Amino acid sequence: MKETLYKIKAFLQSAPFKKYAKRFGFFVLGLVALLLIVCGALSVYFNRNKTEIIAKINTKINENINGEFHVGDFQYKFLTGFPNFTLALKDVELKDKQWKTHQHTLLKAKEIEARLNVWSLIQNEINIHKILINDAEIYLYKAENGYSNSDIFKPKKKKSPENTSDRETTIDQVDLSKVHFILDNRIGHKLFDFDVASLKTKVDYDGDDWQTNVFLDTQIKSLAFNTVHGSFAKEKQLKGTFDVSYSSEKEKIDVKTENLKIGTDAFDIVAFFNLAKGNALFGINIGTTILWKNASNLLSGNISSKLNRFDLKKEIDVNCDIKGDFNAEGDPKIVVQAIIKNNELSIPDGLLTDCSFKGIFTNNFKPSAGFNDANSAVIITHLSGNFQNIPIIVPQVTINNLEKPIATGLVNADFDVTRLNEMSNDKWIQFSEGHAKANLKFQFDIVDLYITKPRFIGNVNVENTSFYFIPKDIHAEKINVQLDFTEKALLIKKIAYKHKNNTVFMEGKIDNFLNLYYDAPEKMVVNWDIYCPNLDMKQFLSILSSSQKKKTASKPKKRVTMSEQLRSTIEKCIVDINFKADKIVYNHLTASNTKAEIMMIDSKLIIKNGSLNTSGGSITFNSVVSPNGKNFNFSSNAQVTRVDISSFLKSFNNFGITSFSPKNLKGRLSSQANVTGFINSQGELITNSMHGNLTFNVNQGALLNFEPIVKVGKFAFPFRDVKNITFSDLSGNFKLRGEQVDINNLTISSSVLNLDAEGIYSFGSGTNLALTIPLRNSKNDAQLSSQAERDAVREKGIVLHLVAVDDAGKMKIKWGKKEK
Repeated sequence: MKETLYKIKAFLQSAPFKKYAKRFGFFVLGLVALLLIVCGALSVYFNRNKTEIIAKINTKINENINGEFHVGDFQYKFLTGFPNFTLALKDVELKDKQWKTHQHTLLKAKEIEARLNVWSLIQNEINIHKILINDAEIYLYKAENGYSNSDIFKPKKKKSPENTSDRETTIDQVDLSKVHFILDNRIGHKLFDFDVASLKTKVDYDGDDWQTNVFLDTQIKSLAFNTVHGSFAKEKQLKGTFDVSYSSEKEKIDVKTENLKIGTDAFDIVAFFNLAKGNALFGINIGTTILWKNASNLLSGNISSKLNRFDLKKEIDVNCDIKGDFNAEGDPKIVVQAIIKNNELSIPDGLLTDCSFKGIFTNNFKPSAGFNDANSAVIITHLSGNFQNIPIIVPQVTINNLEKPIATGLVNADFDVTRLNEMSNDKWIQFSEGHAKANLKFQFDIVDLYITKPRFIGNVNVENTSFYFIPKDIHAEKINVQLDFTEKALLIKKIAYKHKNNTVFMEGKIDNFLNLYYDAPEKMVVNWDIYCPNLDMKQFLSILSSSQKKKTASKPKKRVTMSEQLRSTIEKCIVDINFKADKIVYNHLTASNTKAEIMMIDSKLIIKNGSLNTSGGSITFNSVVSPNGKNFNFSSNAQVTRVDISSFLKSFNNFGITSFSPKNLKGRLSSQANVTGFINSQGELITNSMHGNLTFNVNQGALLNFEPIVKVGKFAFPFRDVKNITFSDLSGNFKLRGEQVDINNLTISSSVLNLDAEGIYSFGSGTNLALTIPLRNSKNDAQLSSQAERDAVREKGIVLHLVAVDDAGKMKIKWGKKEK
């Protein structure tokens, strides 16, 4: 290595090298001197011929324009662009003849460099090979009437056969630096506005055809194909190289670029632009792999404002095709296609995970309806994913009319119903098991990009589901449900409901379901056919219970979720039930062959045409039961026919009467009652709560060991059997007033004595009951043939007038009439 360096050093210091180095230095100095001489000569030439050169340039420009061309000054740039002659035009303005009308200057530049061919210049010809425009504004304007300030340029004259060999002046190279370019087309409402930091192009000519590579670095201020809707790629930087070619035969420019940077993303673009008179068609095809948000923010405001409500977590492959006419009003035709694989889609209504689909956007859904939002559509095919943990498959969905979007399509689902728990934000229902399958055609409105009023046609099958309905504290087990959605009704089939000791088989129908569900759920009538082999009525009443709503401070309105809508509908709808039961148990009452028409309105239970068999007789009734806090308010109009009185009273806890028990009575009771009262949450009658009217009579009756009668009998009827009294007549007419009962007429015709009672009987304090007791022996009265004969002898002989009153909570019998 040292030896090599020594040889190089020796060569550089040798005489031959110094000789040739000196000669090369003189050559370079001579060349520089020649260059200076030539440039100086050109400078001298320019200064001597400045007026002539300026005149030629003005003549050349004015030959090709219909307007006004103004140059503030001309300067020769020494050595710049050598060997070409570089002329700098200062403060250049180019205006068309109608500038005063529209006041848009076609060109305004602080400096334009024109590099002229020296040889042509010496021959008194102007041949411009390169134009450099610095610090300029270019404004291409087309008015509503079709006039354009670019019409300043005169059309080229056709060459005559004798001078076809003459070449016209051409510009081989154009560079732009700090140029503000605007294309304002008022006919088509189009506005293209670019801040060009740099544009460089060198043109290769082939006759009248040409091609070039254009390097462009610009800031997009506006790329609006319709100014009403806003700009594409607004405030984005565009940087890249374009392959551009022009065909004179087709009068068309073709553009192609790869890896063009718009913002931070890369695009491949193929485009064409027709330049023929009367033909301003264009087409742009854009392909990229990009994040959803980045792609959305490149689109016009009317589109991006909607798309920004959605998001995809991973990049997607997108292709956008834009075709239109620069002279036409409105938007161009836009078709966007995207392929999404294993992505995560955010929508206003939730999140779709493991999502794959193909999406197409078009603003020309119906080919004859124009390019606008009303005729725009999003078409999604082969969609699969998990929505709130529920796997769904959507073969196709179409969202059309983006002014008032409506979505239609098909959806299939096959999932465990426990996944529905995640959809219930307020946790009003919780599923513990079960499986569901759904095959539905759907249609729904989209308001502010939220799904509203979905409508379905198809079926949903749920098998072996168990759930806890929290508002009613209902635990249901092993239920099967089949739902058939039709255009006219919702059919509910094959429900087998099990809850504690109850088994219920249900089938239902809801007419006009799709309309009423959203618009008027309070008018929705759910028609049920319910059959129960066995029913515990107290457990059934728990379905009606309603928790007290707590008052909360008012909050801003928020969108109603699907879960909340379903819950609201369940609470508001009317339920009409045709009810049959083989056996009903209510406290100690056991009934068979029960039938009723039941309506549930706002948690109110209305029972019509009810009938049942119990205690050896029958009961028909109409009732209303409604929640009242933790209790139930009821009203009933009932007719009891020949029930065993002892068993019947026992079934209803003797209606709260403590002065005698059901075992004191025997016989067949018939009664007519119109009463109201309260039942507690356990289904027990609340003592002293009843109000209304009650009439009754007992056939084949007997009074056994009734304490008040036994007390009287000890001293009044010592020789009569007062512990076992049979009745030929036992009837009454009562008015119930809560704790107290107005006994308007109580008639007892018995084997021991006759008794008439009138006054007030109280379940607490306040009893004031007048008793009229004839002392004659009435044992044989029942053998008299007519009621008139029995009435005639009823009060013969000695008649006792007694009063039953309270005495420290016990009944006390004393002489006298009823106290006021």
